[in-house]
Amino acid sequence: MITKIKAPVSVISVYDHKKRDFRPSAVIWEGHRHQIVKLGYHHTFRAGKTLFHVFSAASETVYFKLVLNTDNLSWEVEEISDGQTD
Repeated sequence: MITKIKAPVSVISVYDHKKRDFRPSAVIWEGHRHQIVKLGYHHTFRAGKTLFHVFSAASETVYFKLVLNTDNLSWEVEEISDGQTD
């Protein structure tokens, strides 16, 4: 079931300068660390002057829609899903 939320999260990310690739590698949410095993889409959008990066990411048990605010470098989880249908 997909649940829409807006909650701050901690994200561990990796940047590979040779590939010029930036990606989240783990999400720490509500005291639990979720290692990212699969990344889906990535896109950007602007709200005013602020650029946001949106990542679709999955751990072994949970799907996350993560948003990075580039003005203050904060992360939010906007959606989570346990993979079950509604």
